[in-house]
Amino acid sequence: MVPTPLGNLKDVTIRSLEVLQAVDFILCEDTRTSSKFLSHYNIQKPLSPYHQHNEHKVVQHLAEQIQAGKNIALITDAGTPGISDPAFLLVRECAKLNLKVETLPGATAFVPALVNSGIPTNRFAFEGFLPLKKGRHTLLTQLATEERTLVFYESPMRLVKTLADFIQYFGSDRPCSVSRELTKMFEENARGTLQEVHDHFKSKTVKGEIVIVVQGKE
Repeated sequence: MVPTPLGNLKDVTIRSLEVLQAVDFILCEDTRTSSKFLSHYNIQKPLSPYHQHNEHKVVQHLAEQIQAGKNIALITDAGTPGISDPAFLLVRECAKLNLKVETLPGATAFVPALVNSGIPTNRFAFEGFLPLKKGRHTLLTQLATEERTLVFYESPMRLVKTLADFIQYFGSDRPCSVSRELTKMFEENARGTLQEVHDHFKSKTVKGEIVIVVQGKE
């Protein structure tokens, strides 16, 4: 499991590059996206798609290939495999078969967003992407009384709506921080109350990957 840069191509470890150079082939979400990253470091390895739409179909075959001696790397478009990205099914299958899995340390979007938020980091709950419809109300009702710092991923198209939902369930004065375009040229970290941050993004066009950090209930 090899983390890849969030945006800045320099944010990759030497060990990650060595592993990608050494494996038999590389699993990736989007071959076009991964080709740009790999070409930057002159890594020429066969690529095979591995994403949420095909992972159930190919996981057993991949485990069999590893059993047969193949050395495979799994990368995502950005960040660490398994964190709101495919990887869990393959790791679980390898664990069942007692196959060796190594997960390298590296880029994960919620870590810099959490540290940069100015909100307590000693205890936090990573919730990833919220359900779009079914289960959303139930989950937000439960999280309204959560005392730990809450961390979410969100798309730019749904950011303002999600912040409005947070205001409804958590209260308008709850401190929060929204980070977008982390490590890139137009990185932005907006801090304030939920109402202030909502109003900030409501008046502009939002682009980039989003991490929302919300302080827990006092």
